[in-house]
Order: sequence, then structure tokens, then C-alpha cells
Amino acid sequence: MEEAYEPDRSTAPELRDVLAELRRREPLFHGSAWSTLADFDDAVAPDFWEIGASGRRYSREYVREVIEQRLNSPPDESDWETSEFQVRALGASVYLLTYTLAQGDRITRRLTVWRRRENRWSVMFHQGTVVVIPVDS
Repeated sequence: MEEAYEPDRSTAPELRDVLAELRRREPLFHGSAWSTLADFDDAVAPDFWEIGASGRRYSREYVREVIEQRLNSPPDESDWETSEFQVRALGASVYLLTYTLAQGDRITRRLTVWRRRENRWSVMFHQGTVVVIPVDS
């Protein structure tokens, strides 16, 4: 019965190259997505904002500060895994990328809105939603 609630999550054949390109950029604010703050500044739209898995809203400035901290002291993300990538076109050069992120026992579903202009990608919005929260032993 649960499958009846699931939407069609296939990626249209004409978007497979877009999917491959955006998949390489995720998870967006973890891992080696950014080598420097200049990389972040170049790829994140000035009006970007995020809804974290906590449900809190975060400004671009706040996220930039977190990225700076992670660049200075990288967290251990060795057991993190992404899966279930799918992309849909939302409009002219705007795409919705969805995927699942496993951070050990914590599972979240993620979405990122990307825009492509003049062969440059810019992230507009990001959201994480907790699916499974680990139970403390």
C-alpha cells in the first residue's frame, strides 16, 4: 500500500546529463563540495536560503559561516552515503534535484534547486527532511 503514495521519481532521458552533473555536486554542504569559500561564493546565489533537517531556516550568511568552520575542521563523513538521485526541470534552466542522504543511522531526504546560466551552476535553495532518526542505545 505504501508504494501507492510514492510519486514517479524517474528522471526524463533528456535530463540524464543534468542529473549526472548535479549529482557530482551533492551533498551540497558536506564532503568536498567546497574547497574554498570562494567556491561557495561563486556557486551559491546571493538570495539563497535553506531549511535544515531540523526545520530551521538558514540564511546564506549562516550557511557560509558553517562551511568556513567545516573547511577549517572537517567533520568525519566517512560513513555517509547518497542515493536515489532524481532531477526534474522546473522551468527554463531551473532544476529540482532530490536524493537521500544516509549519515550513519540518520536518514534524510534532500532537495536542491539549481539554476544554470551561461554554463554556470548556481544553487538557489536547499532543504533536508529527516526520515529516520537513530535511537540512542
